[in-house]
Amino acid sequence: MKIIINPKKINHKNFKKFGDLISTKKSKPININNGYAKRFDNLCKINTSLKKGNVIVSIFSAKKRRFPMKITMMEKHPLGSQAFIPMKETTFLVFVAPKGLRPNIKKIESFVVPKQTGINYKPGIWHFPLISKKKMNFLVIDRKGKGNNLVIHKFKKEKIVLRHG
Repeated sequence: MKIIINPKKINHKNFKKFGDLISTKKSKPININNGYAKRFDNLCKINTSLKKGNVIVSIFSAKKRRFPMKITMMEKHPLGSQAFIPMKETTFLVFVAPKGLRPNIKKIESFVVPKQTGINYKPGIWHFPLISKKKMNFLVIDRKGKGNNLVIHKFKKEKIVLRHG
């Protein structure tokens, strides 16, 4: 079975079941530091508390992906959310499927994340690892702690291709 996935434009509504968009676009800021800065609060729901996990902040150095791209696996983190915030002005892609024992190939979706936006996957959401259109760094906020927080599913019979551009 061959499946071709074309990414669509992401928005709060069509990504809500998978997680949060991290953006200041629809958020009202608080003036801080005597008016020299604006603070945008509560932009996503970081969830790492299962099995007493801790929040960690990391930097992932991503390589540029080429398209069309074969999707041979997906992963999920059942014990915590995982946020990706680009450290340069760029778009990137996400490739996701709803929570479940394994990825439901009939419910796989892909999205283009616009500039000045990050994403935060809810715990247990199936996703392909970081799909960057440039060689660059991403700030990542996720969980560290006891328990198995990484489950990988390898596609054996399915031939899945992600197209873009």
